[in-house]
Amino acid sequence: MVRASVRKRIRMRSRLADDADEFRVDLGSGGVVEPSRWEGTTMSTMTSVRANGVELGVETFGRDDDPLVLLAGGPTMLSWPDSVCERLAAGDRRVVRYDLRDCGASTTVDPEAPGYNLRDLAADAAALVGALGAVTAHLGGVGVSGMVAQVAALDHSNAFSALTLVSTRPVAPGPVDDDLPDHDAATMDAVFSRPMPDWTDRSAVAAFAADGAELLGNDPEQARATAARIWDRTPSSEPSVHQANQLGMVFARLDCAPRWRERLGELRLPTLVVHGRADPFFPVGNGQALADAIPAARLLVLDDMGTAVRDATADEVTAAMLAL
Repeated sequence: MVRASVRKRIRMRSRLADDADEFRVDLGSGGVVEPSRWEGTTMSTMTSVRANGVELGVETFGRDDDPLVLLAGGPTMLSWPDSVCERLAAGDRRVVRYDLRDCGASTTVDPEAPGYNLRDLAADAAALVGALGAVTAHLGGVGVSGMVAQVAALDHSNAFSALTLVSTRPVAPGPVDDDLPDHDAATMDAVFSRPMPDWTDRSAVAAFAADGAELLGNDPEQARATAARIWDRTPSSEPSVHQANQLGMVFARLDCAPRWRERLGELRLPTLVVHGRADPFFPVGNGQALADAIPAARLLVLDDMGTAVRDATADEVTAAMLAL
C-alpha cells in the first residue's frame, strides 16, 4: 500500500507540445478535463511517499500493475528526462522517478550538513520499492545516484531485479582509484571558474546551466529547460538549497564509507551501464570499469552523450533498459 500525501496531482504532457501547453489538474478539485486534451498525451502522477522515515517526492508514469522501474534522481528526479520515462512506460513498465533527500519534493533539512549517509540513501531506494507496493524493481541511477544504486543493489539485493547505471563510477566522490580516469582537468577548470549565478533568479540559473552544458557535452537547451523546472520545484528560496538542487552539492559533504567497488563482483542482477564517450566529469573509462566488475553487465557507450542523457538518445537507452 502506498503511503502518499493527499496533495496528489495528475500531470498530462503532450509529446508535441511546448512548455506552454503543459497543464496540471488537482485530483481533489473536481475539475473536468476535456477528452480532446487527452489525445496524444502521456499521463503521470506526482505525489510524495513515506519510506525509511522520510518523505520522498515521486512521479509515476504508466500503469500500476506493470513491472516497476525505479529511477533515483541525481539528485533530483528531473535528471531522468521525460522522454526516457515516457518511452519506458510505453514499453509496459510502471516508471517511478524520485528526488533524493534534500532535493525537490523530498524531505529537505540542510543540504550543507546532511544528517544521513550514502547507506541511508540506498536504504531509501529499497524501502520505496515496498512502499510502492512492489516486490522488486529495476533500479536506475544517474551520476551520483548511480552510486546510490550500486550500494542499494549490494546491500538490499532482494529488492531489485535489474540495474541501470548512467554516467557514474564505482567509487565515491573524492580521490579516484589509480586505474580510473579522473575528471578532465581543463573542463573542470572551465566549469568551476565561472561566477556563480544569483540562485534566486530563475532565468540566471537556467542560463548558467545552459552555459555549463556545452562544456559538459550536453544539450544546452535541454539543460536550460531542466534547470528552470528544477528551480520551480525547489522547496526553499534559500540560495544554498537552490544550489544543492541544481548541482548536487550535498554529495561533497556526504559520508560514503565504506568502499563498495570490491563487492561489485557479488552482483548477479542483469545490469546496463550507459556512458557518454564525451563525458568529461566521469570519463568513459569509469563506465568500462563498472561493466568489467559486474558479471552480468552490458556496456552501452553513446558517442554524442556527455554527462546527461539527451532526449535524442532516449530511444536507444530505453530499448536497452527494456531488454534487461
